[in-house]
Amino acid sequence: MIARLQRMMLLWGALLMVGAWAWWWPQSPWVMAAVLLGLLALNPLALGLELLIMARVNWGDPAPPAPWPQLLRAWVTEVRASSRVFGFWQPFRADALGDQLSPPGPAGQRGVLLIHGYFCNRGVWTPWMQHFTAVGRPFMALSLEPPFGSIDACAAQVDRAVTALTEATGRAPIVVAHSMGGLVARAWWRASAARGEAPLVHHVITLGTPHQGTWLARWAHTANGRQMRLASPWLQSLAAEEPTERATAFSCFYSNCDNVVFPAHTATLPGARAHFVPGIPHVALATDPGVRSQVMALIEAMDR
Repeated sequence: MIARLQRMMLLWGALLMVGAWAWWWPQSPWVMAAVLLGLLALNPLALGLELLIMARVNWGDPAPPAPWPQLLRAWVTEVRASSRVFGFWQPFRADALGDQLSPPGPAGQRGVLLIHGYFCNRGVWTPWMQHFTAVGRPFMALSLEPPFGSIDACAAQVDRAVTALTEATGRAPIVVAHSMGGLVARAWWRASAARGEAPLVHHVITLGTPHQGTWLARWAHTANGRQMRLASPWLQSLAAEEPTERATAFSCFYSNCDNVVFPAHTATLPGARAHFVPGIPHVALATDPGVRSQVMALIEAMDR
């Protein structure tokens, strides 16, 4: 569904640009050029505004503040990352690489379950899936449905994937989750515990997950968006029902340039291992090679 929606948005954008060209070219090429540049600038301007709001909201946060050069680099990085993710990988390449349950790699490797975030699908994990395919590691990448429903509604998909990876490898898998995907993993774990089932995952690694909510979600009106508001009733209920020791099974990557999940500390879970990655914006947390290398090192260490 997300792939179709994003393809439709790209189509409407292209039609709008063609229409602007057809309308303005006979009258004034300069006006036409200004209109086209304005349309192309919408996404960079929106991302820049998010970063400016983030910088203001982050004042006083325990994370080191981002200096202006770092904010500028983060803006350029996020424009590039979001263009790849929303302009190509997700609308056109989401199913280009299939899940890998019986790879040719070394025996004894833990499987990895990849869970995407809000308004995304499995295409956001394209570089990760390419890497796991190349090295022969078992993995599954979900495309969550329904995309705008309650976070709890995604638990059944996680349950089926965890079971499949465990049966394929004989070992509890590792979850790597971006943004809302980390909350999906927590919601699934809560549902499993409520059924009296033992933990079935070895570790959960989250990248920019709003564990404590995010300031930006105050503008959200979908069911899952409202659940991610700062200190939302859903988040408070989730935290209250989790045993304190469960946090030790989490590693949280967070940044002082996350333009979606802020203040910065909200991407950490009390009691979990926190990994601060300065200067990395939100979508880039799932695409940055440096972040990916750090996560891969953690995964390889957990094989032993």
